[in-house]
Amino acid sequence: MDGSSEKRIGFLGTYFDRDAVLRLARLAGVLAWVLLGFYAYTTFISIGQFWVLVATGVASYEGVNLFDRLSIPTMQISQLSPGLVYFITLKTAQQVLLILLDVEDNSRRAARK
Repeated sequence: MDGSSEKRIGFLGTYFDRDAVLRLARLAGVLAWVLLGFYAYTTFISIGQFWVLVATGVASYEGVNLFDRLSIPTMQISQLSPGLVYFITLKTAQQVLLILLDVEDNSRRAARK
């Protein structure tokens, strides 16, 4: 068989498929951005709804002390924090997978020498 026409298979002494790990890392990166976008969108919608209520006079600050007034915007901004945690976790997992692939590739290359 001609070397160019036969399919090149990877080293069979490994426990994983390199392409599957790369797909998983790519999926983790995309999912991180999607989740961050979703949480940012819901946070901005919540802030917008709050300001519409304030502008129309439905939400009133009559008889509310300063600390309660300050806690209302922080509740809406805190909706974004789970999205940030998911984003950081998934991006870290993506980078760890890529680093482990590089370590495995470098150790295999060093063993051949």
